[in-house]
Amino acid sequence: MLKMTLLVFAVCCGTPAVPPNTGRIVNGEDARPHSWPWQISLQVKHGSRYHHTCGGTLIGPRWVLTAGHCIWPGDVYRVVLGEHDMIQQEGTEQIRDILRIVVHPNWDIDHVADGNDLALLKLDKSPIMNDSVGVACLPQAGEILSHGAPCYITGWGNLYTHGPMPDKLQQALLPVVEHSVCSRSDWWGITVKSTMICAGGDVVSGCNGDSGGPLNCLGQDGRWYIQGVTSFVSSRVCNEVKKPTVFTRISAFTEWLIMSYNNPLNDHSKPLRQTKMTFSTSVQERCKKTAALCSTTSYFTSPAV
Repeated sequence: MLKMTLLVFAVCCGTPAVPPNTGRIVNGEDARPHSWPWQISLQVKHGSRYHHTCGGTLIGPRWVLTAGHCIWPGDVYRVVLGEHDMIQQEGTEQIRDILRIVVHPNWDIDHVADGNDLALLKLDKSPIMNDSVGVACLPQAGEILSHGAPCYITGWGNLYTHGPMPDKLQQALLPVVEHSVCSRSDWWGITVKSTMICAGGDVVSGCNGDSGGPLNCLGQDGRWYIQGVTSFVSSRVCNEVKKPTVFTRISAFTEWLIMSYNNPLNDHSKPLRQTKMTFSTSVQERCKKTAALCSTTSYFTSPAV
């Protein structure tokens, strides 16, 4: 089914009706509205309201790809598509409930550096595909990007360490750092695995609230591919030199994606193992535990759609 789905969407994936602004290198900027139509906002229910907690990518009519560390037992989530400005009702938003969550079976919150930081979300019904909502392309199995390849991170994460969260979707250019460099002892060392991809590593990076969102890279065919899912940064500051943003490399998980698509009624992930934390553990404590890019203040500062 995954292969069939990819064939069906091969013509239209990764081709936004509104092209993103990639004409200049900037330290992050407001994205052109709806120029990344596969970007979604994963929102968690807190009290009677929903708030942004992570990003994600629409990769099929009913499937969203996000980070495993974005999902916690007992939490209630929804997906908002067609979003740009969190505080404005633009009329382009589509809200979908989540029918099923499939976390990668080898994801372990106690061992973030082991990788496998992925989760698939099956929506209760397909969104309406239009200029504001579309699907991203997936890379070929095993594809490795070259050092310095220009890619873009997108999300509503903090503008800087402990900084405010933006209302509008942000984008930033993050050149790829090849594994042989990123795994050097004065960079990430053995923390970075071959199933990960590094990008950035200086003044521009992902930050809290960007978790689960895409690393968007333009293919030779002119289409945008999601090469990575935002996983973690340095626990000290978001934009530490020689500590690039680390993403889960999608091309290393093609088999798992196919298996999950082909068996939608069979949750191939193990049950989320409860740690010593309870469901009421604060988001700040969760992020301290994982040292990952999970959202902190976004639970309390971004109003619901």
